[in-house]
Amino acid sequence: MSKKLNIHCLQHVPFEGLGCIENWIQEHGHSLSYTTLYHNPKFPDLDTIDALIILGGPMSIHDEAKFPWLKDEKVFVKSAIDRRKKIIGICLGAQLISNVLGGKITDNEQKEIGWFPVSILDSNVAILNGYPKSFSVFHWHGETFSIPENAIRLMESEACANQAFLYNDKVLGLQFHLEVTDEAMKQMAFHEQSELVKDTYVQTYDEIVSNTTFIKENNQLMFSLLDNLFK
Repeated sequence: MSKKLNIHCLQHVPFEGLGCIENWIQEHGHSLSYTTLYHNPKFPDLDTIDALIILGGPMSIHDEAKFPWLKDEKVFVKSAIDRRKKIIGICLGAQLISNVLGGKITDNEQKEIGWFPVSILDSNVAILNGYPKSFSVFHWHGETFSIPENAIRLMESEACANQAFLYNDKVLGLQFHLEVTDEAMKQMAFHEQSELVKDTYVQTYDEIVSNTTFIKENNQLMFSLLDNLFK
């Protein structure tokens, strides 16, 4: 991986950052820039970036009245896809990608918050090379995306049928958080703990922050995805 990339990050709230992705970017010597939508929602010229990472956040893609920048963000994301940039969308980021590609974002039957397994539907997809058939990941969502037309559905869980998709071999949507570190997980749990009403697929604050078992594996799987997508 000799080419150095200009990677741009869309960040929606200060407590949901890149996590381990920042380590991967530094290790490979790529450059990193940000649009902090909560502070300064200005977008770069697409000619100046090679790849885009769209992070999560507690808002919905439908909240344009409350967050007017969502409208401009959708235009920017669609333009980046049309320009064939390599893109990863995480949680809200994946829902934004699905939406601009004509998909629907709706309430999931169950909220899914905490550590629960996902299963791979097709191990032959190159981007998942070396992945286990099933593994536990960190979830935090009440909504779900439909799979955009011409995209490949990659993963599912008991609570949510659509967990990941790949579009044109360049655009990856993940409903869950492989990037999460111990500190990032605690930040999300602290700032969004009002959502932690115990349910079938909602763990308690203590259950979440005390479980660091899968973080190392999740970060390794994130690195593998980044290697495969950005090679």
